[in-house]
Amino acid sequence: MRTYEIKRKTAETDISLSLCLDGNGQGIIDTGCGFLDHMLTLFAKHAHYDLSVKCIGDTNVDYHHTVEDIGICLGEAFNKALGDKKGIKRYGDKTIPMDESLILCAVDISGRGYLGYALEIPAYKVGDFDTELVEEFFMAFVRKADITLHIRQICGVNSHHIIEGAFKAFARALSYATEIDERYANEIPSTKGVI
Repeated sequence: MRTYEIKRKTAETDISLSLCLDGNGQGIIDTGCGFLDHMLTLFAKHAHYDLSVKCIGDTNVDYHHTVEDIGICLGEAFNKALGDKKGIKRYGDKTIPMDESLILCAVDISGRGYLGYALEIPAYKVGDFDTELVEEFFMAFVRKADITLHIRQICGVNSHHIIEGAFKAFARALSYATEIDERYANEIPSTKGVI
């Protein structure tokens, strides 16, 4: 089982997170931010990962530190859970419709952290969640996960739908990229011999 647990405590957040890449899509999420809970729950479901997150953050300020630090922890847990990356498919992409929204996500588990982010979210907030934090989450994740991630909005006008479509497409693309390809089960998927 490809699993990892992390605890991270700063002056701004106290996070406990566990991730199992070979799970059943179970999410036990308590971040202190309802919208983020929703996004991480559907991420776990659509990636078919088991994810547990407990965060106590300085939400009296805003959700910035909570969102970014959870992205950091999830990215690190993802990277560590993958281990030597032998046999993974490495690449994944998915285009997800969410009502009027259509979001494309492509991922390369490359060992190089890069985010190509092209979401145009019309509202500044969904509920009490600042929509600019979506980019902060994905940026924090890719830096610690060492992956290349592109997220593109093909169309969409509803902010909730755009963000939800992004998390679902991200989950499905990542899930495919982390599947073991039995033809290459003992190989690193790179001509360099290392990722």
